This record gives sequence, structure tokens and C-alpha cells, in this order.
Amino acid sequence: MSYVIATEERPALPVRGSNDLFPVRRVYCVGRNYAAHVLEMGHDLKEPPFFFQKNPDSLLASGGEFPYPSKTNNVHFEMELVVALGKGGKDIDQKNALEHIYGYAVGLDMTRRDLQGEMKKLGRPWEIGKSFDHAAPCSEIVSASECGHPNKGRIWLTVNGETRQDSDLDKMIWNIPETIEYLSGLFTLAPGDLIFTGTPEGVGPVVAGDQMHGGVDGVGEIKISVV
Repeated sequence: MSYVIATEERPALPVRGSNDLFPVRRVYCVGRNYAAHVLEMGHDLKEPPFFFQKNPDSLLASGGEFPYPSKTNNVHFEMELVVALGKGGKDIDQKNALEHIYGYAVGLDMTRRDLQGEMKKLGRPWEIGKSFDHAAPCSEIVSASECGHPNKGRIWLTVNGETRQDSDLDKMIWNIPETIEYLSGLFTLAPGDLIFTGTPEGVGPVVAGDQMHGGVDGVGEIKISVV
């Protein structure tokens, strides 16, 4: 059997301390998972978690260049802890959720905020605000055997050396096991899935020439240039 068009290799991220790669299947993102960010965006703290997806081929490795995207004048950064799944499943109990994790990374949920806002006003899906070329910068994966399972620790981002986001993982509304349980009730998860776990307050715009540098204590750092 052959394909009628040429196929591309599966998107992948480097693994710290190894020559191996982590193949990425799907990229899930948790919306509004830090209380202060929910409030700064004008939303209700009582809502259940919700999710959206980015295309795996929108991943951009740390050290890379983020081309300022088209059709927008307001691109925002959102710094996040990323979960990398090594095992999948459906209706995963939160008591067993950590057993499904291969490791962790740090990532940026880049957002065309103006396009997202326009779609919200029209009551339409806002995929064009979230899923576009290079919209998911991500660091190397560090295995859970090396970093453990972080549930607290500083999460931060600077732009041109100025601190823009500075919070702690313990400020998450839905922790990682709860997130996996809820998400696996909506989708059958699989090895290679990434989960961007939400961003703290302080999100804001970038322009061409900006240098973004962020990290999560005990997990890693990411550096991205806007061009």
C-alpha cells in the first residue's frame, strides 16, 4: 500500500539527556486554569475546565524564531507547564493519572487575541486565534523520573528582560490529575499527547524583535525570538 501524496514525519520534541525524540500525537490546552488570569480576562471562577486543541505541527522548539503571524495586530504570550503523556486511556481516575505521564515541558500558548475576540463576539469557534503556524513553542521534554511530578514551583516569563508573568503552579484551579481525569472523559487519550495546563495572570502582547524567556522551576526554560 502506498499513499497518494507524500507523507511527513510525525512532529516531535527532544528529550533531555537523550538522543531520542518524543513523538507528539495531539496538543490539548486547558483554558482559564489560574484564578488571577480568569479574573483579568473578565470570566467566572466557578466554571468547569474547558479545552481546545492546537495542531501538532504548530510546535516550535526552544531557541527558535516565532514569525509574527498574519491577519493580526495583537499577538499575546501565555506561559504554561506542559504535560507529556506516555500512556493513554479513557475515563482515567485522578488517583492513577500520574502513572500516565512520561514527563513535562514548558510551553507558550501564542494567541491572536484580536481574532479570538472577534470570534467570541460572533459566537463562532475561535480556532483561528489559537491554532496557527508556530502557535505552540515548547521546550525539550524532561522525564518524570528526573523532575518528579511538579505541583508547586515558580512559573515565569520575561519579555526583553522585563518580568511579565510570575506565579506558582499551586495557583492552578484544576491540578494535573484532575485535568487528566476530566479530559479523558471527553477524549480517549494516547501516548504522545501533550496537555498545556493553562497560564497565570500577566498575559500580554509581543511585537517583532521581542525576546521571550520563561520557565518553570524544576522543569526547564524556553527562549523564543519574535521576528
